[in-house]
Amino acid sequence: MRKIVVLTFVTLDGIMQAPGGPEEDSSDTFEHGGWSVGYWDSFLDEVMGEQMGHPFDMLLGRKTYDLFASAWPKLDPESVINKYKKYVVTHKPIPGDTEIWKNSIRIDGDVAEEIKKLKKEDGAEIQVHGSSDLIQTLLKNDLVDELWLKIYPVTLGKGKRLFGEGTIPAGFELVKSKASPGGVIAATYRRAGKIKYGSF
Repeated sequence: MRKIVVLTFVTLDGIMQAPGGPEEDSSDTFEHGGWSVGYWDSFLDEVMGEQMGHPFDMLLGRKTYDLFASAWPKLDPESVINKYKKYVVTHKPIPGDTEIWKNSIRIDGDVAEEIKKLKKEDGAEIQVHGSSDLIQTLLKNDLVDELWLKIYPVTLGKGKRLFGEGTIPAGFELVKSKASPGGVIAATYRRAGKIKYGSF
């Protein structure tokens, strides 16, 4: 059984849209692209190095796939991102294996059912980067095993949110957390059954 891990940069008010630059996603007149960049430091280098320093496959929405595929093969040809499998959720064809990005596999049809089948296979963990629309499908269908969040000390008020309208009620346990000198919290949450309700 493979686990699905969502790696997300998120603001205090839950926005995950375009953390790395305006060109990532300006849909719905989003004007705050690049909001995470000013907080990047050696702490986040270390966290990301640890989280991506072992074998994994990727599960990506089409917009994130196109963005990554246009950059990573040129940016760092030897990067593990180029070597591992990329599962792409899209109804449109993707370029052939050797044309753009090696080891890219399209997922179409009933996305939730196809991802459930993928989880049942043997293999490395599956990491989800970016892909806000895809994350909503995963949360709605209870397919996220862990959340590896980088929580930034900013609020934006509008933009695509990590937890949208379709998110099901779910409990998570905090596995580990640490903070950067700039106030970014790196927190790992693991799916942990139902919410513990009560009354005071």
